[in-house]
Amino acid sequence: MRVLLVLLALLAGGLASAEPRIVATGDLGVVVERSTGSVLIVDQSELGVIARVEGFGDLSHASIVFSPDQRFAYVFGRDGGLTKLDLTTQAIAARVIQAGNAIGGAISDDGTLVAVSNYEPGGVRIFDADTLEMVADIPTGSKTIGLVDAPGRRFVFSLWDDGETWIADLSGAALEVTRFGDVGANPYDALITADGRRYIVGLFGEDGLTAFDLWSDSPLQQKILSGYGRGEEDLPVYKMPHLEGWALAGDRFALPAVGHHQVLWVDARTLEEIGRTETHGQPVFAVARPDGRHVWVNYAHPDNDTIEVIDTLSGEIIRTLKPGPAVLHMEFAPRGHRVWLSVRDADRIDVYDTRTFEKLAEIPADTPSGIFFTARAHKSGL
Repeated sequence: MRVLLVLLALLAGGLASAEPRIVATGDLGVVVERSTGSVLIVDQSELGVIARVEGFGDLSHASIVFSPDQRFAYVFGRDGGLTKLDLTTQAIAARVIQAGNAIGGAISDDGTLVAVSNYEPGGVRIFDADTLEMVADIPTGSKTIGLVDAPGRRFVFSLWDDGETWIADLSGAALEVTRFGDVGANPYDALITADGRRYIVGLFGEDGLTAFDLWSDSPLQQKILSGYGRGEEDLPVYKMPHLEGWALAGDRFALPAVGHHQVLWVDARTLEEIGRTETHGQPVFAVARPDGRHVWVNYAHPDNDTIEVIDTLSGEIIRTLKPGPAVLHMEFAPRGHRVWLSVRDADRIDVYDTRTFEKLAEIPADTPSGIFFTARAHKSGL
């Protein structure tokens, strides 16, 4: 507790004036401060803040990936900014404005390439992870979404306007792009499973999803969960669920349903629906504790003050928490004993024990949103 108080005192006194602190990076994380263009570097064990770093531009929709050695965080901003943050010096190492409106990014499996998905001008641009010099430009004529890394120095992404999925292969001397049409109407997000086998695309313009088997020499697309989509009632969708929030719990996925107050349970082998859990609101993220025993769910406006915890064996809600207004993101410690929640409109991060559900800490932050721990460096698709 003494360490936590010291760190909070540093935060209150202005971290910009504190001397940079050299630390091991395996226990660190980065929290996006949405409205101020800044990020916090946090320590998981000490439950506190090491530094605040400014100068990241528009972080109203931001995501982060990490270098394999966990030293660098690559921050993708809404304004097209790609920023390389050095966690050991708590300073920006490089920054480029690569587009007018960006929606996220990915890092190749070997850690040498960083790709950015763009709304304006569309397409994907790929950069050298060391220098941030552009090495490939893939125009699409469409907004791109669902950009992920795939094994073999590949990136996979989908086109909102054209209903296509593209695979960019940079394993050889020249870039090779494979295109798949008729994926479905208005792909809005996508995920890749941790084993790199399945790329699954969510569709906003029609019911269902489309899955690709990337282990196949010629990946084939398959429509799945036809009819779940937005359902018979045309409910307003206040915030699209993030398919990266699909939780793999044992032999089943927990899927946040679009336009429903439900979490869908999906057989991970057959990709068929096997059940539903009625929830507090429209789920945004359904995130599994790393051991898969529980799934934690947060919700879209106006129900975003609530977290529900679902038992994966029974599909029943076993705990309801009310952290505060606008709980935007959840991130588990790598072994799952704690979870960090961003409570944007209360300007703080809450940390909970995942077994007792006791709140362990409240950490001040300015409109926090995404929370990203460096353990992501060793996971595909994150």
